[in-house]
Amino acid sequence: MRRLFMAFCAVLMFSQAQADEALSAADTTAIQSVIQDQLDAFNRDDGVRAFSHASPSIQGIFRTVDIFMGMVRDGYPPVYRSAQAEFGALHMMNGEPVQEVYVTGQDGISVLAVYTMEQQEDGSWRINGCTILQAPDLTA
Repeated sequence: MRRLFMAFCAVLMFSQAQADEALSAADTTAIQSVIQDQLDAFNRDDGVRAFSHASPSIQGIFRTVDIFMGMVRDGYPPVYRSAQAEFGALHMMNGEPVQEVYVTGQDGISVLAVYTMEQQEDGSWRINGCTILQAPDLTA
């Protein structure tokens, strides 16, 4: 797992220059706002709002708010009930923005949530996936 995390970080660091060129400050703010609003919606059990931030392809996979919320509740507990979220680096990977978010669940467990974002035709941003990784131990 550590090797996978280190390889992932190396790829993210390599693509940082692309992120700086491809994304404006407004895009960065919009991406982080979408993620934060979805985290807030999960904490309020506002499934409709949380689901609205998912990309059309994610909505197509899960089809309903209830199925989506069940998947997040069961598969992403720290995201479903976050106590704290801190935004990390924003990178480009395979032409898509990838936003790191250090999330601590209400149970005290911290993870690195890596969000893949997708820009819509109207210029808005939606979440096109989230991968949970073990958060690096920064105390050593």
